[in-house]
Amino acid sequence: MMPAGILLVDKSGGMTSHDVVSRARKALGTRKIGHAGTLDPMATGLLVLGVDAATRLLTFIVGLDKTYEATIRLGMNTDTDDAEGDETARASQSALAGITAAQINEGIATLTGAISQVPSTVSAIKVNGRRAYDLARAGEEVVLKSRSVTVSRFDVVEERRASGFIDLDVIVDCSSGTYIRALARDLGAYLGVGGHLTALRRTRIGAFEVADATASDRLGEASLLTPAEVAAIVLGRIDVTEDEARDLRHGKRLKDAASRLTRTPTAAIDPAGTLVGVVEKRGADVKSAMNMPKEMPA
Repeated sequence: MMPAGILLVDKSGGMTSHDVVSRARKALGTRKIGHAGTLDPMATGLLVLGVDAATRLLTFIVGLDKTYEATIRLGMNTDTDDAEGDETARASQSALAGITAAQINEGIATLTGAISQVPSTVSAIKVNGRRAYDLARAGEEVVLKSRSVTVSRFDVVEERRASGFIDLDVIVDCSSGTYIRALARDLGAYLGVGGHLTALRRTRIGAFEVADATASDRLGEASLLTPAEVAAIVLGRIDVTEDEARDLRHGKRLKDAASRLTRTPTAAIDPAGTLVGVVEKRGADVKSAMNMPKEMPA
């Protein structure tokens, strides 16, 4: 049995995020494993899993900003906005030949910063209690509302013109909830030639990097990040005494302690270096917003 903690996984292509969770359950000997945001089967890269009590931290991780490496193919639309879908339209070679690097940069500029984005119809967003991709696969019309997202970086690393298409290798830094497939679709629409995603790799979630992750076929060799170190990275920390830790676990407030918090919510760490829980300001006091089960020190 593994202790509670956070597991960074480098997902292979062709697997669902649930496949990775299933593997982790077998490898780590526990059923209580969740993830902080899925990746499509086509995509590779960083998945953050919570193990046992550390699943309580996933809610603070899921909203962190992310970095992706992707390949956008200009010249063709698909019904899923990626390479796994069926072709729905293709641009003429003359239309593609007329697309300049300056026009591509102009299109990218319209998709950078705070933007309004309509997610792909095969996204996991729920419509009247059902996943959009389930509705789409059932042949039902899916109309999703636009949402505000932030794309802080959208850089073209390489441009290739071959096989009748324009392929762009890009790096995107974005807020949680941004659909890279939708960026590919919308860039193609701006240029009038269509576009879809042919490759996607998530390399970062907040401060967590895929370079530090365990391959999805080697989860039995994985080591976990402790709840305390992860919570401190994500939320910052307040160090509490044993008496204060006990009071927080019992639901009591720390009187006149709000000035000790540089941010809220914050991770409360006891003298043994274990995570007591997540605390927040309540006027001049500090109150527990989420408690962790008491751990034995390592």
